[in-house]
Amino acid sequence: MPHTLDSSMVSTPLHDPSGEGRSPRPTSHFFSVDVEEHFQVSVFEGVAPRERWGSYPSRVEQNTDRLLALLSAAGARGTFFTLGWVAERHPGLIRRIVEQGHEVAAHGWWHRRVTTQTETEFREDVRSTKALLEDQTGTPIRGFRAPSFSIIPGGEWALDVLLEEGYTYDSSLFPVHRTGYGYPSGGTGPYQIHRPSGVLWELPPATTTMAGLRIPAAGGGYLRQFPLRVIQRAFRERSARGEPGMFYIHPWEIDPDQPRMPVGWVSRVRHYRGLGKTYSRLERLVDEFSFTSVAAWLESL
Repeated sequence: MPHTLDSSMVSTPLHDPSGEGRSPRPTSHFFSVDVEEHFQVSVFEGVAPRERWGSYPSRVEQNTDRLLALLSAAGARGTFFTLGWVAERHPGLIRRIVEQGHEVAAHGWWHRRVTTQTETEFREDVRSTKALLEDQTGTPIRGFRAPSFSIIPGGEWALDVLLEEGYTYDSSLFPVHRTGYGYPSGGTGPYQIHRPSGVLWELPPATTTMAGLRIPAAGGGYLRQFPLRVIQRAFRERSARGEPGMFYIHPWEIDPDQPRMPVGWVSRVRHYRGLGKTYSRLERLVDEFSFTSVAAWLESL
């Protein structure tokens, strides 16, 4: 099994550098939400183990409802990568997401990084999540995003598992160099991956290039920590190319009043800095850019 996606395995049919054949319509980007609780962040695994999750106050419904209201006001659609653990406990939230015209996709059951699982464990994780979400939504679940973007070089076997379990697209290969995750050799726009098990669409989080370096600019912590103009630059570049970019956010990132976990100062800064300004930044982004779901985009192809 290869440890990187070589050129014979990847095709990128969407970007036309000449500009010929480009649609005159404004480009719609992907608005995605990783639907998880505030205590399920990977760095909190040591202080918030799974067996204690039920003891923490749940805030995912109220925060996701705020994101639904934001999208509704903007006339936008999104893809909600949802944990099976959350969906099992909040079926009403899943119904509201679907009823308001959005797509539900899978984020695994336990928010376990792929790098910590065996192939058998990963298969059961994505299979059980898909089955529950399909039962709740009444529609096929086509997409997956690994917790913490944890499909990395050497973990391409996970893409085969996704294909074998009936998924048709993934959004896990973040094309950056970063400690803990990143797939530097991956494409920066939508592309297809040809695997022994079939063909999988890959929709990587957005990046931009500054001073010759590829910078993550897809939202999440980067929306809170970086100047807003960095995120805007990434999506303006994609709009100019007629290419959709992938944005992501977590419900807890618009919740400055969430309980704080007892972690070190680096983790505190990384996870709690900027929470109070996230929502207003989201309002500016949905005002400037058009957003849709991955499902709607795939149907338009």
